[in-house]
Amino acid sequence: MKPVLQLALDFVDLKRALKSARAGVAGGVDWLEVGTPLIKSEGLLAVRELRRLFPRVTLVADMKIMDAGRIEVETAAKAGANVVDVLGAASDATIRECIQAGKNYGAQIVVDLIAVKDPVSRGKQIEDFGADYITVHCSIDEQMEGKDPFGTLRRLVETISLPVGVAGGINSETAARALDAGASIVIVGGAITKAVDPEEAASSIKKAMQERVAIPTRLFKRGTEEEIRDILEQVSAANLSDALHRGGVLEGIRPLFQGIKLVGRAITVRTYPGDWAKPVQAIDIAEKGDVIVVDAGGVGPALWGELATHSALQKGPAGIVVDGAIRDTYDIAKLKFPAFSRLIMPNAGEPKGFGEIGVPVTVGNQRVENGDWIVGDDDGVVVLPRSMATEYANRSMDVLEKENRIREEIKEGSTLSKVTELLRWEKQ
Repeated sequence: MKPVLQLALDFVDLKRALKSARAGVAGGVDWLEVGTPLIKSEGLLAVRELRRLFPRVTLVADMKIMDAGRIEVETAAKAGANVVDVLGAASDATIRECIQAGKNYGAQIVVDLIAVKDPVSRGKQIEDFGADYITVHCSIDEQMEGKDPFGTLRRLVETISLPVGVAGGINSETAARALDAGASIVIVGGAITKAVDPEEAASSIKKAMQERVAIPTRLFKRGTEEEIRDILEQVSAANLSDALHRGGVLEGIRPLFQGIKLVGRAITVRTYPGDWAKPVQAIDIAEKGDVIVVDAGGVGPALWGELATHSALQKGPAGIVVDGAIRDTYDIAKLKFPAFSRLIMPNAGEPKGFGEIGVPVTVGNQRVENGDWIVGDDDGVVVLPRSMATEYANRSMDVLEKENRIREEIKEGSTLSKVTELLRWEKQ
């Protein structure tokens, strides 16, 4: 089977899906997938409309069938789908019924192994049932944890003879890798649909497949724990807060100057108001790139200034966040040292030595633990707990990518409310 590039149209708005489909086909996409969100939102009207616009393109209806296989395959096929998706987690009876219905109504059946615990064994069974294709699918939520589908893909291809598709965060860097692992169908979603120029993105991925090369991309890829800093340096505090369900914000903590950016792991300090001993001692303990996060009760006097900043610049902390006061702000801003605080005042406290370093603190009404990730910029500061850092760093990148595409659609002559069909989605 000649390698196929399949575009997953995982939208909830048909207009945006059609726009992306046109760009994708122009860029070299072979098959169009009517994604599950689109079918749930728009129904089989989405299949019918895509069939009308693209009469010769193979359409995949990602129905994710779990029951009532015959009627779901029948309706999708009659709407114009060439290929209909059933879940490998469905019962044997449902999968067999889908395959038989596909024969009756002229549709091929692809079985999606998403969330199947033993995909190789299940793949053998499905091949025996008579399915046309199998898909190895690393879910979006698993991608956010830094997982990919390629290991499973290799094992499955070595075991069965059916054409196998692969989905799960594939981009221009990894499309050739998918083919090398044995995929016949490379399924791409966000790397095209969230691109500023979807046609160019599709063309780049198609080229990567044809030439079996990795074409570098900054976006549309998910990182592991070792790559968290790189991801967070690309996103904004607002992106991260959106990913955290509008959470994580250190309330009342403000940047010292504009154009500020801060990313690092927290070294936490609890101290008494105005006692600057422990914050200064934390400079010597911090590793390069750490962020000193100080709980001083949200009051003055100042416990950080120019001399502490010079000390930090010698040692290497990335910046400081103080739920309390700082001073010498002109000098700190001139040194471009990222500093955030609740208060600014000229009077300093005394180094009495009370408090602790490396203990949980409360800053801006948020709990911050030693080792949590801190992201700060002109909007303020957000904390990302280390226990969920990989997943939500990746989710923040997803937010950034989606905003990039929406921004481009607005610049093409629309408005935010029109692009997102705001009135349609208001809660009733």
